[in-house]
Amino acid sequence: MSINIEDKAPDFTLAKNGGADLTLSSLKGKKVVLYFYPKDDTPGCTKEACAFRDSHQFFSDKNTVIIGISKDSVSKHEKFIQKYDLPFSLVSDEEGKVCEAYGVWVEKNMYGRKYMGIERATFLIDEDCVVQEIWRKVKVTGHVEKVIEKIK
Repeated sequence: MSINIEDKAPDFTLAKNGGADLTLSSLKGKKVVLYFYPKDDTPGCTKEACAFRDSHQFFSDKNTVIIGISKDSVSKHEKFIQKYDLPFSLVSDEEGKVCEAYGVWVEKNMYGRKYMGIERATFLIDEDCVVQEIWRKVKVTGHVEKVIEKIK
């Protein structure tokens, strides 16, 4: 499945850190930066999470919620959040249904070996749960700045 700009963002309810569930539609009235990443506590994913952390005040001032999604468990998310003092929610898509709904569960190729994994991608969703921007195959360096520019 593929999501396009101006599509209604697929709703979901997933477990988040702290033991509660997070439902996308419950955030109606706020902008949402929904970013998909492969794995907690790996170099690229840590750099991306810390960049969002370091710009968290800007997003908060712009009525924007940051949500990170990977297939890691809630307990792994909690350790990652604690280790890097992340001020936003990480949700667990262990079954991969949300990754599939957003078209980020893709075939990857590393050193000639093909496997399925999460494509690093970010979706900017407006206050009415409509997708306003999509960044696919994200390169971590400079990415948060691109998201900030779009929201300004």
